[in-house]
Amino acid sequence: MTPVPRRVPSEVELVVAGASAGAIDALRVVFSGLVARHPPLAIVVHVPAHTPSLLPSLFSGVCAVEAEDKQPLEPGTIYFAPPDYHLLVESGGLLSLNADGPVNFSRPAIDVLFESAAIAFGPRVVGVLLTGANSDGAEGLAAIHAAGGFTVVQHPDTASAPAMPQAALRRFTPDRVLDLLGIRDLLAEFGTRGTP
Repeated sequence: MTPVPRRVPSEVELVVAGASAGAIDALRVVFSGLVARHPPLAIVVHVPAHTPSLLPSLFSGVCAVEAEDKQPLEPGTIYFAPPDYHLLVESGGLLSLNADGPVNFSRPAIDVLFESAAIAFGPRVVGVLLTGANSDGAEGLAAIHAAGGFTVVQHPDTASAPAMPQAALRRFTPDRVLDLLGIRDLLAEFGTRGTP
């Protein structure tokens, strides 16, 4: 029996996303529809250690910053994990950074962010897994799903590197499998509903 897709949540306090190979082009499409007061977004992109991250500057049309330890989450802002640090979210609405060992050969790791979001925000979080060349993010996205959060996977056929979406689809059935324009429209919809 095919599971009935869950409805898009009416209240979203946080969106977390992860991407690897092909991330820049994918994120540019996804972020192009954001409205001014979208929920906070915390993003992990696999970037080389000891290299300054240019991600915030690539998204100058929106409020995008490199995350800092103990920084409060604010609506309308995108927070990128800094190179060589795991990015986590805490239940009090704060970001956290740590230098624990790599997960899935990556630091920052998508699984670390997603698993912390599942614990901290449960059904009030949306997880989005985009293009990538390994399996990072599959376990974390499954944790968000198990906690009642809403899960979205980029359709592998539309991904520059399909391994990451495919790994998630092998792990569980997400709430939506969409192309980049579909993900863009979904995120824009959360912004029009307002945030707490």
